[in-house]
Amino acid sequence: MNLTPEETLFEYWNYKAFRPGQLEIVQSILNQNDVLALLPTGGGKSICFQVPALILGGLTLVVSPLIALMKDQVDGLKSKGISATYIHSGLAWTEIKQILENALQGHYQLLYVSPERLTSSNFEGYLQNLPIKLLVVDEAHCVSMWGKDFRPSFLRIASVRQLLPNVPVCAFTASAPEWIQEEIIS
Repeated sequence: MNLTPEETLFEYWNYKAFRPGQLEIVQSILNQNDVLALLPTGGGKSICFQVPALILGGLTLVVSPLIALMKDQVDGLKSKGISATYIHSGLAWTEIKQILENALQGHYQLLYVSPERLTSSNFEGYLQNLPIKLLVVDEAHCVSMWGKDFRPSFLRIASVRQLLPNVPVCAFTASAPEWIQEEIIS
């Protein structure tokens, strides 16, 4: 039995209602739309993609720029009984391979990776076979602000879309003036 967004929110987060703007974002994702969501820091961006991840089933792939952010989110999800993990640079290839094999078998609902990992040849070999239902770019302003110089792999996220043509892409950020929003969308 699939839960509604409101039921999912209550079941896992014990919140009775979404904050303003959240439900519209969740519904748009569930309608298979690409989404650029701007919510203030602390405004509940993560819930806006985590709730659909649980409803859609399969795997939600989350691209995140910092290991600490990934760890915090995965720890929070696990504490709610949600199967999530992350791949980070401190893992040996054997550990990464085991995580990817587990993901192929449907053991995770959310998998967090860095943009560098997402576009690595080893990862791309798995990408098309993973049961991905949603691709999320967290801290999406990095696509523009860091992408050109500091983290060029952020610019290669768009190429992953070609490998996953039927998967909605959602970008979340707290800060992006209009010109950065346009860059993220393009």
